[in-house]
Amino acid sequence: MRPDHAIATYGWERGQLRALDGRGRVAIPSPAMATLRIHHVALWVADLEGMRQFYVEALGGTSGPRYENPRTGFRSYFVALADCRLELMWQPGRGKSQPQADGTGFAHVALSAGSRAAVDACIAELRKLGVVVAGEPRVTGDGYYEAVIEDPEGNRVEIVA
Repeated sequence: MRPDHAIATYGWERGQLRALDGRGRVAIPSPAMATLRIHHVALWVADLEGMRQFYVEALGGTSGPRYENPRTGFRSYFVALADCRLELMWQPGRGKSQPQADGTGFAHVALSAGSRAAVDACIAELRKLGVVVAGEPRVTGDGYYEAVIEDPEGNRVEIVA
């Protein structure tokens, strides 16, 4: 592919991020690219069964069957939470997900409760279950109403309106 036809960088146009071609022109995404959506988020965990239990029992998820690869020892569950899925993954010799040394990488998962009242109700229920509430319900600088909890391995989970 010639450099003038490749998407080479990203830039801001009218306050929105746009893919730029090799000549600095806005690249028009194909119709196929316009339909992309996040299918699932994957998280390495140290305690596969314990994390599955938390996301099912505390957060109301629905677990699929455990997948196992006998050759590599890899195991995972997909846990459905309304219209999104979280893949919990475990493998011998791996620990839980960690941010990169420079602070980049996984930051949090955000789950929508639908309303401020629902966020408040979720946090009250989770607190009764002994879940760590790392951030009380509040309106953030970017306008979200959210609270932050920690799963059993310390991963941050936002509950948003």
